Amino acid sequence: MIYLDNAASSWPKPDGVATAMIEMLAIGGNPGRSGHRLSLEAGRGVYAVREAVAGLFSQPDPLRVVFTQNATESLNLALAGYLRPGDHVITSSMEHNSVMRPLRRLEELGVELTVLPCSATGELDPADLAPALRRNTVLIALNHASNIIGTVQPVAAVGRFAREHDLLLLVDAAQSAGVLPVDIQQDRIDLLAFTGHKGLLGPSGTGGLVIGERVDCERLQPLTRGGTGSWSERESQPDQLPDRYESGTRNAPGLAGLGAALDWLRGQGIAQLQQREADLVNRLQKGLREIPGVTAYGPARAEQRTCAVSFTIADQLPSTTGLRLEEEHGILCRVGLHCTPASHRTLGTFPAGTVRLSPGVFTTAGEIETTLAAVAEVAAAERND
Repeated sequence: MIYLDNAASSWPKPDGVATAMIEMLAIGGNPGRSGHRLSLEAGRGVYAVREAVAGLFSQPDPLRVVFTQNATESLNLALAGYLRPGDHVITSSMEHNSVMRPLRRLEELGVELTVLPCSATGELDPADLAPALRRNTVLIALNHASNIIGTVQPVAAVGRFAREHDLLLLVDAAQSAGVLPVDIQQDRIDLLAFTGHKGLLGPSGTGGLVIGERVDCERLQPLTRGGTGSWSERESQPDQLPDRYESGTRNAPGLAGLGAALDWLRGQGIAQLQQREADLVNRLQKGLREIPGVTAYGPARAEQRTCAVSFTIADQLPSTTGLRLEEEHGILCRVGLHCTPASHRTLGTFPAGTVRLSPGVFTTAGEIETTLAAVAEVAAAERND
């Protein structure tokens, strides 16, 4: 079996992730809820992961790292919590439904929305931001990297524009966290949504929202309210961070696994892993473009993209290609629209979508060569039918 679906969820996980989860389960205490030693030990474990996440993204204050179930919950918190009827938000035509669906719902409630078109390879031109600006613009929402073709957006340039015009920048880092270096200070990111189960190599059910210093937390309303273990004498939600946004028991075993994954990533070095994955993507992209009947999408250069590579075979549905790759060659990938119809309209691949191959840190060069041979065989069979 060759696993090429890391953009959906990374696999396998590094050594130590499962062990850390089991150890947290063995502790058994509820973090932040009781004063006994098991609860305190669990709480210290969760806080250590909060510190690790803060360090990864260059957030000076770990308390401004809010844990959620995934990037989707984080994006909903940022969008629904901050935007009000009459506000205007700018986004791109390459956004995932985790951004577009909350925005479309908010649009029904009176939020104004501008969707800027991207190029045929998925890039947003920062020069398009100024003409879209309105007097009531308050936020720019942008993915850091596409989940179907890996295109890396010019986040730093957008961040500079946002600061110059007193706007907040919300970045969807679902595909970039752990894959690319992300520095919220340097790139002027105000809100960063991440998930633990993709490039960060942790378990599912983990993620978070990093809240920058410029964000008015009085305005940013919680998605949920309830027990936090703090200010229990009050029936109103605490104002302090992270409790304001973390009602209910956190996923302590999952966060312990995420912490172990972050330890592994620090030991390997994200920049070193990025270079290795770039070599795999170059090999994959070049090989696909040399196969007759195959169309590969996205930027040609690896430095412009992450490890999500999409292609189609002429006159063959992506669903058929994916099925044949798995049944005949043991290659696991993802086909269709990948929860981002706006992106496929931009690329001209709507409504059938594409076949997505997404290598990860444990993918080998040999597996890429085997995959290219398999795609060539499937494409040749289509031409001969």
